[in-house]
Amino acid sequence: MLVQSSPLAGFRYYEATKVWQDMRVGDALTLTRESQNAHDSLAVRVEWRGYQLGYIPRADNRAVSFHMDRGGSVEARISKLQDHPNPRQRIEFEVLVRL
Repeated sequence: MLVQSSPLAGFRYYEATKVWQDMRVGDALTLTRESQNAHDSLAVRVEWRGYQLGYIPRADNRAVSFHMDRGGSVEARISKLQDHPNPRQRIEFEVLVRL
């Protein structure tokens, strides 16, 4: 079940620029909970093929982190790629859960 669609937070600060040209819409993403993150205890890291791209935005991570903390299964995939001057609008992804 699709639970949200979000832009990627942190595009400029991690490895997204390095792998930008290789990513495709539909590619699977890995979500990893970072409950010990010093900046956000609800942080969920987003990776593509082992490269850290960034995070689910803080404003959008509550439901996903809650589900993950309870052992729920989550999947994510790239839903939109666009060469945009605003890095926050370059990658959009969908988060799906299995009930």
